[in-house]
Amino acid sequence: MARILLTSMPFAGHVGPLSALTAELRRRGHRVVAHSGHKYRDRFVGAGAEWTSWRAARDFDDSDLAATFPEVGDGKGMRGGKANVEQVLLGTAAGQARDLLDVAHREPFDLIVADQLAFGGALAGERLGLPWVSVAVTPLTIPSRDLAPSGLPFPPSGSPVARVRDAVLRHLVRLAQRRFINPRLDRARAEVGLGPAPAAGLEGLYSPYLVLAQGVPGLEYPRSDLPGQVRFVGRLAPPPGPAATRELPSWWPELAAARAAGRPVVHVTQGTLDVDPADLLRPAIDGLAGHPALVVATTGRTSAATLGGLPDNARVAPFLPHDLLLPLVDVMVTNGGWGGVLGAVQAGVPLVVAGDSLDKPEVARRVAWSGVGLDLRTGRPAAAKVRGAVERVLGEQRFRARAGELGAALTAAGGPAAAGDLIENLLAGAAEPSPR
Repeated sequence: MARILLTSMPFAGHVGPLSALTAELRRRGHRVVAHSGHKYRDRFVGAGAEWTSWRAARDFDDSDLAATFPEVGDGKGMRGGKANVEQVLLGTAAGQARDLLDVAHREPFDLIVADQLAFGGALAGERLGLPWVSVAVTPLTIPSRDLAPSGLPFPPSGSPVARVRDAVLRHLVRLAQRRFINPRLDRARAEVGLGPAPAAGLEGLYSPYLVLAQGVPGLEYPRSDLPGQVRFVGRLAPPPGPAATRELPSWWPELAAARAAGRPVVHVTQGTLDVDPADLLRPAIDGLAGHPALVVATTGRTSAATLGGLPDNARVAPFLPHDLLLPLVDVMVTNGGWGGVLGAVQAGVPLVVAGDSLDKPEVARRVAWSGVGLDLRTGRPAAAKVRGAVERVLGEQRFRARAGELGAALTAAGGPAAAGDLIENLLAGAAEPSPR
C-alpha cells in the first residue's frame, strides 16, 4: 500500500477529477491524504481519503471568488485572467506547498498527486525530492514547436507562414513570461526554499514523472514533441450513483417523450463558475424560443427565477445528472468547462461552445478543431447566433458522428482505472524524470 498526498484547487471542475482518482486509488488499497479548500472536504472524505485543509494557503469559495480576491472581479477579460493567475494560482502556491510540507514532515509519503493548477503540489514535490503526478484538469498548455502559444487563437497549421508566425509568437511569449510570470513564481519558490524556476512561465510545473491528461489525442492538438510522460486517460469522473436515489424534476418524462416523437433535445449549461444567465442561458433560451426542440437548461448555483419568463419549449432546473441526461440530448450548448465538454463527447453529444474566460476559449477551439461542434468565439453570443449554430449542428450529421467516434475513444482510454495503473507503474519503477 502506497502513501499518497493528493492536492486540488478548490474549484468544482478540479475537485471532480481529483476525487474520482482518489476513489480509484482507495479502491486499490492505497492510503490517500487529500488537501484542498474546506468547501470540498466532504467530496474527498466521501471518496475514502483522509483530510487536511488549506491552512497556510489562502482558502476561498469558488462560487464567490471576488470576495477573497477582489481584483479577479468576474474573471473575464485580460484583467480578470491576469489576476486569476497572479493571485489565485500563483498567490496561493507557496501556502499550498507549506501545507503539504508540514504534512510530509510529520510522516513520509511515497508520491504527490496534484491538480496541474495546484502549483503547490509541484513545489512540494521538488522540495521533498518526491516524484509527483500532474492531473490535467484543462486542455494541455505544454508548449510545442508545432503550435502557437496557448491562449492565442491560432489552431495547428503546417503552412510555412504559420510556422514562422508561431515561432515568433513563442519567442515573444517566453520573453513576456520571464518578465511578468517568473518573478512571482520565483517568490513562491523562494518561500519554500527553492531556487529560481529553470524555465519561462508555468509549463515547468507539469510533472516530469507523469502527466495524466484528460482527453484523447483526437481532442488535443498534435505535438511531434509531446513529452513522454504525458499519457491520455480519457475522462476522470466518479461512477454515477444509483438512479433511484436522485431526485428528478416533474417534467423529466418529457425528455423521453420528445426523443420518441423525433423532437430534438438541446441542453444548455454554464457550469458552476461563470453563472450570469445573461451570458449564455438567456440568449440560448430566447434564440430557441419557438423552435421544435425541447430546451433543457441548468442554472447551477443561480436560482432559476433569475431567468424570468420562459418560452413554452424550455425547462429549467438547478442541476441535472449528466449520466442520465446526456443520453437523451442531441446538442449541448455550453460555455466550455473541460469536464462538461468531455462528458458530452463521451456520451456522443455534439456541442456549441460560447466561452471567453480562463481556459474556456481553448476548450472551444479544440471542440471546433476536432470536429465535435462549433466555437461561437464569444462568451456572450446573440440569441440568433446560438439558434443558427444549434440548427447547423442538428442538420449536419458529421458533428454527431465525430462526437460518437471520440466518445468511444474516451471510454476506451480507461478513465480512473487507466490513471490508477499508470500511478502504480510509477510507484513500482525507478522514478526517473523525463528531460525537460
